[in-house]
Amino acid sequence: MINPSTNHLPGKTPIFKPSQEPLPPGLNEEDRPLYEQQKRWEGFAGMAMESCAVKTVLAGGAGFGIGAFFSLMSASFAYEDPYLRTRGMTDKQLSTVQKSSAIFKEMGKGMWTSGKGFMKVGALFAGIECVIESYRAKNDIYNSVGAGFVAGGILARNSGPKAVLGGGLAFAAFSAAIDAFIRREPSDDD
Repeated sequence: MINPSTNHLPGKTPIFKPSQEPLPPGLNEEDRPLYEQQKRWEGFAGMAMESCAVKTVLAGGAGFGIGAFFSLMSASFAYEDPYLRTRGMTDKQLSTVQKSSAIFKEMGKGMWTSGKGFMKVGALFAGIECVIESYRAKNDIYNSVGAGFVAGGILARNSGPKAVLGGGLAFAAFSAAIDAFIRREPSDDD
């Protein structure tokens, strides 16, 4: 419905009552309840994805996966037998199944340890960056630099004040470099 008193103005926008908006092409009035429900759920999903708690959990999960993958890749390049290294046994004393079992257990422990470390760093950084971004109501490089400084300081907190400052500065510089790379303008050749 268009307001008759503004019909003469340029850029007039039609205003519709709730649940009476025009439907997308291909839908009819019988599809309206499902369409409205889908729009509501899309709104809920959008709100959830913008929350700091969800961003923190997702970053922690992704960090765990990446850390475990890196550990798996580095373990695949190890040439020595970790079970023999720790136990001092010879090849003839263990069967192939026992050796394989010991190797997979050690790889799993390494993946778990590395995954937990990456998860902690990812969740900490993403959570702090989201809080800073929410507070400042801006999305710019200063959010990641500030989050990097705070996260680096927190990660180095057990090593003394110099380490806290150094860790904060190093993580802030790394965050700035990554953010600047991600935010760069693509060249015309791309």
